[in-house]
Amino acid sequence: MTIGEKIKAYIVFTKFRLASLVILSALSGYLFADGSSGKEIALLMIGGLLVTAASNGSNQIWERDLDKLMKRTERRPIPKGSMTVNEAYVVVIVCLVVGTYMLYLINLYSALLGLIAFISYVFMYTPMKRVSPWAVLVGAFPGAIPPMLGAIAATNDFGLLPGVLFFVQFMWQFPHFWAIAWVLHDDYKSGGFSLLPSTSGRSKNSAFQILAYSLAMIPFSLLPWVLNFMPEFSAIGNLTLFVASVSGTIFFLYAFRLYGTLEHTDARKLMFASFVYLPVIQFLYVLDKAMG
Repeated sequence: MTIGEKIKAYIVFTKFRLASLVILSALSGYLFADGSSGKEIALLMIGGLLVTAASNGSNQIWERDLDKLMKRTERRPIPKGSMTVNEAYVVVIVCLVVGTYMLYLINLYSALLGLIAFISYVFMYTPMKRVSPWAVLVGAFPGAIPPMLGAIAATNDFGLLPGVLFFVQFMWQFPHFWAIAWVLHDDYKSGGFSLLPSTSGRSKNSAFQILAYSLAMIPFSLLPWVLNFMPEFSAIGNLTLFVASVSGTIFFLYAFRLYGTLEHTDARKLMFASFVYLPVIQFLYVLDKAMG
């Protein structure tokens, strides 16, 4: 195997692109909490990337036999044979230890949150995926930690601001992941996963729950604007009210379209809309506060 092929295997194993989106979420939380240290940003980004890579790699170790059964995962490094299980363990351990230490250099709370996200994702969410659709709820907790971690990296305090950022991303997890589960439903079934909210699969019931959570995202995304009388949020202005309302309404309309058609293509559109929606909202908060 060439060096280029090995690097590609590591990128696939750690889900580097997904990990990059995660640390952008953490960065938005850090900036929104008025963090300004270049050193802390570097530690947060690299440390967060490594801990997320360890989580993603652990998931692939855990599901290596199941990955062989699904088209979307059969070419991953372990089932493909481009990485041994022992090598995978080494990568995970190194990423977790180094990443956690880098977060610890910011503050203890950041390191603990990183470890909590890793443990809950790997040892609770991952094994539960084949047991119950409730795995999505369990997975939403570690999935919503990044902006909270970023804010606590800046404040070293479990205050209202980190909590609000957590709940905004927590609510987003449901329509986001269910849209992915709708698109990949057949492939997931091959691996024994059933992750749509209804046991009926791609049905009106599942689509209605996606629609309901998409609607709930609108008031949740407006929490920083609603709380602008609090010191942490006092600079949040009408830009957040306007953009978050419009973005949330557009996202809801994608979900409403899926509810009406139950079409695979509409689920895919909703999935891509969810990837755009979250960073737009999170960096909107940062921009609005900076302008205020």
